[in-house]
Amino acid sequence: MHLFLTPDGRIQPRWREAFADVVVNMAATDRLASAELVWLDERLADAPGLLAALRQAGRPWVVISLSPRQDNALVALAAGARGYCHALATPEMLRDVAAAVRHGGLWVGADLVQRLLRSLPGQSAEAVEDDLALLSDRERETAQLVAQGLSNKEIARRLDITERTVKAHVSSVFSKLGLRDRLQLALRLGRQPG
Repeated sequence: MHLFLTPDGRIQPRWREAFADVVVNMAATDRLASAELVWLDERLADAPGLLAALRQAGRPWVVISLSPRQDNALVALAAGARGYCHALATPEMLRDVAAAVRHGGLWVGADLVQRLLRSLPGQSAEAVEDDLALLSDRERETAQLVAQGLSNKEIARRLDITERTVKAHVSSVFSKLGLRDRLQLALRLGRQPG
């Protein structure tokens, strides 16, 4: 079950399109333990006791926002959220977020990934080349574009392939490099010294 906690208790049609098992609630915590994933409207982040209840339930949660901002994403992640995305993201994007979180990863926007990458030291050029040598030519191109923060749709357009093919390449890259999510890939390939 995907539990959406919103101030008004209203469901967005795209949430129902993304997940067959959507429940929308107005910050009630009685169903937290039975949720596969909790989607918390950013406007409720300050609700008394709600973050503590989420942590106590031990269920992963994602903050959704009608006006996403990088600073708010950092606050959400620091509080324990496993992701941060637009509340009106496409159904496919919502399913991608859920899959990343379900597999132990994090989900943040491309701009925030780039901001994080700029602040971290990277691995050597030789180590990056060793990683890339494990990949086919198309997987290598896809991995490098993911590391730059491009979405599957943007990668598909750039490489003139389908989004489904991009997803297959990304999954293969994750498997070959032993990674769980796009952020790990970006950290592994995206920033090199000098």
